Amino acid sequence: MSSLDLPHDLTDGLGVEAAVPISGGDTAAAYRLATAGGPLFAKTMADPPAGMMAVEVAGLHALREHTPEVLGVPEVVRWNDRGIVLEWIEEADGRRSPGTEEEFGRGLAALHRAQGEAFGALDPELPGRIGSFEVDMSPTQDWAAFLLERRIRPLAQKAVGSGRIDPRAADVVEELAPRARELAGPEEAPTLVHGDLWAGNRLVDVHGRNWLIDPSAYWGHREVDIAMMLLFGGFGQECLAAYHVEHPLAPGWEERVPWYQLPPLLVHAVRFGGAYGDATMRALRRLQQ
Repeated sequence: MSSLDLPHDLTDGLGVEAAVPISGGDTAAAYRLATAGGPLFAKTMADPPAGMMAVEVAGLHALREHTPEVLGVPEVVRWNDRGIVLEWIEEADGRRSPGTEEEFGRGLAALHRAQGEAFGALDPELPGRIGSFEVDMSPTQDWAAFLLERRIRPLAQKAVGSGRIDPRAADVVEELAPRARELAGPEEAPTLVHGDLWAGNRLVDVHGRNWLIDPSAYWGHREVDIAMMLLFGGFGQECLAAYHVEHPLAPGWEERVPWYQLPPLLVHAVRFGGAYGDATMRALRRLQQ
């Protein structure tokens, strides 16, 4: 594929010699760009939601600023409303080891020590999003209310409205709502979270260094990232063990995991239904016990 197939304002001046399509997820087209200065990564979307790329770029900049040296975050080379060009990360298939897992856990614990003034968006001028869905990300000091009223409740209503989940889901959320503070856990200062930390958004390069990609970053609660890591798996036991040594989670965090997993489960239920709707209902039933 030629660079002519990519938006000109995204690639002009980069000396792109070829653009080879690669796997890039289910919502974007991704490419390995060959340039005289070395390979680059490009991701484009034909009609992305307004502000989606700006939110990702803000997240990458924030992570680069606050992430310790042991974790890499790709540099933004160029971006516009329809795409982004990043430094290339040469992955090493199967390179993950007890050592890389332990190092990732320590690095994530260090990242989670970065604190903000309020829960919410990195930049109040940017639109609030969880995936492609709009959400209220205006600053607040009340994390428990943020999680319930801006994440779980509206997403449950959207999921029920889509017809892809048991219609009782929204009723169970309302049944659990009086326990929102208990389920959110002890109060902590706003923490910089990746916001979409499943295993596919963590890479290990040929040198054994861990990288964070595709953030949906904001000032939140660190159990957001922990719950997401546990939802889809792919992180070794050494990872959480090292995390707990460096930055122990508050007692009872295991019981709070289903509450924190509801937002990503509900997003997937809206988009795909089926097993994700069933998984959401299982999480809700666990919380009822």
